[in-house]
Amino acid sequence: MTIQRPGLPENLPDPAVLWARWALVAVVEATTKAEESPRYRTGTWIDHEGLHLDDCGCTWWTYACLGDGRYVLYGEDESSDCKWYEPPVDMLAGGPDWLPYEELRDRLAGNELGCVYWYENGAWARAPYPEDLKDDGLDCGMSRFVERDQAHRLLDEYVGYGSPARELLMDHAERRRLTPELLAEHVSSLEGGAPDLPAMTRALRRAGLDAQV
Repeated sequence: MTIQRPGLPENLPDPAVLWARWALVAVVEATTKAEESPRYRTGTWIDHEGLHLDDCGCTWWTYACLGDGRYVLYGEDESSDCKWYEPPVDMLAGGPDWLPYEELRDRLAGNELGCVYWYENGAWARAPYPEDLKDDGLDCGMSRFVERDQAHRLLDEYVGYGSPARELLMDHAERRRLTPELLAEHVSSLEGGAPDLPAMTRALRRAGLDAQV
């Protein structure tokens, strides 16, 4: 699946698939040190608010499951033209009443928001864009999870470059059958040693990728 520029709602996969791929990366990256650090967090992780991505540079994203089949995806990549367009694009136009408006408006006030997508009633949606808007950042931000081969590559440092374990773990994640035992067998730390299995297990269960949850 390819994301166009600017993104279209139909460019995004089923929200459960997007959740599983993103969450799998959050699981293999999880460490107790990162969980407990008082510093601003970067990388890929999951907490009580949802899934997060922050490269400490040009892109940050949040993806939350809000219940009743509702999801919201929002964030920014430097490629987004939405906030620079004149007049600025109203990224909340047409949004349902259950969106996290306080957070989104706070981001807008800080000039930190590049686009917002939401899912309900079986379909993704977003605000309308001007016809000449070139990009909203969705491609640069989300292709890493939307395109399966890119999602595989995000696992390379933890399971081995090109390892068949990438497909195995992703398949189990998408089927909600991922287990701590599989993680312990196939995942290593960035240094090549044993992973932080307690932290990965907490992330796994928080994400709901374990069939036992």
